[in-house]
Amino acid sequence: MTITQLEYILAVDKHRHFRKAAEDCHVSQPTLSMQIQKLEDNLGFMVFDRSKNPVVPTVEGEKFIRQSRIVMREFKKLSDIANDPEAGLSGEFRLGVIPTLAPYLVPLFLTKFSELHPSVELVLEERTTEEIISLLDKDELDAAILVTPLQNNSIIERVLFYEPFYGFVSKDHDLYRKDQLGAEDLAVDGLWLLQEGHCFRGQVLNLCSKAQMGNGHHRFESGSLETLKNLVSKDSGYTLVPHLDMLEITGPRKKMVRPFRSPVPTREVSIVYGRNFYKEKIIDALEDIILKSIPKELNSFKNKEIQIVPIN
Repeated sequence: MTITQLEYILAVDKHRHFRKAAEDCHVSQPTLSMQIQKLEDNLGFMVFDRSKNPVVPTVEGEKFIRQSRIVMREFKKLSDIANDPEAGLSGEFRLGVIPTLAPYLVPLFLTKFSELHPSVELVLEERTTEEIISLLDKDELDAAILVTPLQNNSIIERVLFYEPFYGFVSKDHDLYRKDQLGAEDLAVDGLWLLQEGHCFRGQVLNLCSKAQMGNGHHRFESGSLETLKNLVSKDSGYTLVPHLDMLEITGPRKKMVRPFRSPVPTREVSIVYGRNFYKEKIIDALEDIILKSIPKELNSFKNKEIQIVPIN
């Protein structure tokens, strides 16, 4: 049994396809297939059921793949120690960021981080929370920036900041006449929502559930906050936006922003990673540069002024 064989096994599990796995590992498909077959012969069982399309692990294969991830994680740890035993601030680092944070938060820290730590190859992936949790579990991401708490014991959460919500309201909507909003003012009728899979959608619906909602309904769902704001501006209704998005709103649109009364509906933003993590110095560096890069007001909210809205 070799590390290369384990790498091939994990690649097939990731892609559920031998050709795609071979391309990912930069080898020919016959080479990859031969090595996996050789490993299976030594193990005495099939790791993958090749009769299925896409291929899937067997019952024994599932157990073997889980342990293979642990072995590969530890092997990478040894490799990092050998390459840079003191600094720990080098090599590839894959960071997931949810779509409602990525456009606003990443530009604040990316260039500064690259200048301070040129030996770290920071690879960013914009993913939903559900996708990020799955990729962290498979060691296909090193860490992620998303909304917490996740209620997941296998993931460590470091809270970075608390980000309040705002209403973005059409001039034709009743909420436009209010200077401040409360949760009791919100209703599903006229509300533009993000698509399923976005945690911000769940938070908005949780907030609205505290209101008298009646039988209203939303008519369209988007994967982009920018699309929702355009719909409100050019059509009708309202949506909710987080603080960093609100700061991007300028010109006449600024008059459409409505703050919330205290306690302000707020989301908790954290950097998260698995419990068997070994690149904590990069995590420390990311946390430091993010906290220095975000608007100062995000570090100044007191607990009594905010209400953390649950994700689900």
